[in-house]
Amino acid sequence: MSSQPVRTAASLPLNDAAVTTAAQASNGRRYLQLALLVIAAGAIYPILYLRQVYQPTMLEVFHITDSQLGYLYSSLGTIFLLSYLPSGWLADRIAPRLLICFSLIATGVLGLWYSTAPSFNTLMLIFGGWGLSTGLTFWAAVIKRVNMIAGPEEQGRFFGLLDGGRGLIEAMLATIAITLFAWITQTRGESVAVGFRMVVYLYAFLCIALGVLLALVKDPQAARDAASDASSADRARRGNVLSDLATLARIPELWLVAAIVFCGYQVFWATYSFSAYLHEGEVGLTVVMAGTITTLKLWMRPIGGIGGGFLGDRYSKVSVLVIALFLAALSLVGLMAAPRIASHVLLVFLVLFIGILTYAIRGLYWSLLDRCNIPSATMGLAIGLISVLGYSPDVFLPLINGYLTQTFPGVFGYQLYFGYVAAMAAAGGFAGLALGNMLKRKGVA
Repeated sequence: MSSQPVRTAASLPLNDAAVTTAAQASNGRRYLQLALLVIAAGAIYPILYLRQVYQPTMLEVFHITDSQLGYLYSSLGTIFLLSYLPSGWLADRIAPRLLICFSLIATGVLGLWYSTAPSFNTLMLIFGGWGLSTGLTFWAAVIKRVNMIAGPEEQGRFFGLLDGGRGLIEAMLATIAITLFAWITQTRGESVAVGFRMVVYLYAFLCIALGVLLALVKDPQAARDAASDASSADRARRGNVLSDLATLARIPELWLVAAIVFCGYQVFWATYSFSAYLHEGEVGLTVVMAGTITTLKLWMRPIGGIGGGFLGDRYSKVSVLVIALFLAALSLVGLMAAPRIASHVLLVFLVLFIGILTYAIRGLYWSLLDRCNIPSATMGLAIGLISVLGYSPDVFLPLINGYLTQTFPGVFGYQLYFGYVAAMAAAGGFAGLALGNMLKRKGVA
């Protein structure tokens, strides 16, 4: 009789150890899946937005004007806008891994076409194709996947790791690219067209290789996920998209999140013009120096995204987001005074600080989905709906930028543009305050 209690007592630590080991293995798989998503997101977008570092070079290589560059990015934004809702629909029906692999390979192939410096009309087709390969088949799949693998108390850090981690990948690639560009154009004495083509090759071949690699790597949870995806697809087929949209429209928190994304995303768009602004005559930095500062700003993304996510989980996601939006508004106003800032060190600090704030905002606003009481069966559709509204600046902001910089040449056009974005950042801060008050009243915050 005495042996029975001994066996039971001895078995308890073994059972606890087994449970702990299983939990650790599960966490390991979730973080592995997150790492794969981070790499994919970090590799696919930079080739679309090379203007962030190489805008003057792009104008020279493609023989286009500021306005035409604005049209290219406006067409990209229009495709994004039309793709977001179908993207959410696809994310509920097709395995995310397959969508991601297709997106990477298609984006890389279009990049090889882009490297030939084609005509403006062909550039419009390429940007439209990029809109489909990174919007329709990629975006909602990634966001929904992160939302699914993150626990209720991990939303901030997982989305922060997604944005900060992809930022680390982008910063590493951008550093390699600007070094390659400087070596080709300054050390070897080649034209900027040759240097830019090598940069495009770097990103295009990386996307293709990564897409093939992810197609070959099997998720250890693939079978279970396939069954889950099939079950979700069955439920989705039985559902009514219009009624689901009506249900989502009755969630006021969702509209406030959309407003925050709408305003916060415009702060991110402003950073695309930093390189061109710093290169203007009154600021007076060289193309390589302006590009180097902008590339350094990309290194702030891991700090802002990951740091903001962890702060949001530790304190309050809404509060951290509100503070970041208001500080971004003030910092953009400060950047408008760049021609009067004699110290390049102070100018670099201001650009890097805006970078930290920008990426903290991006790392946090999607984590708010967990507070909106959105039914899991319509999460993909909710992501699509918020994206349609929140990322609509993709359509009109390039046009505003192109109009202001061409109508008011030089520094003044950029100052008007940054002033507008600063006002939108402040509006996003007020939307965040409204959301925080609403959640407090409902006892959710």
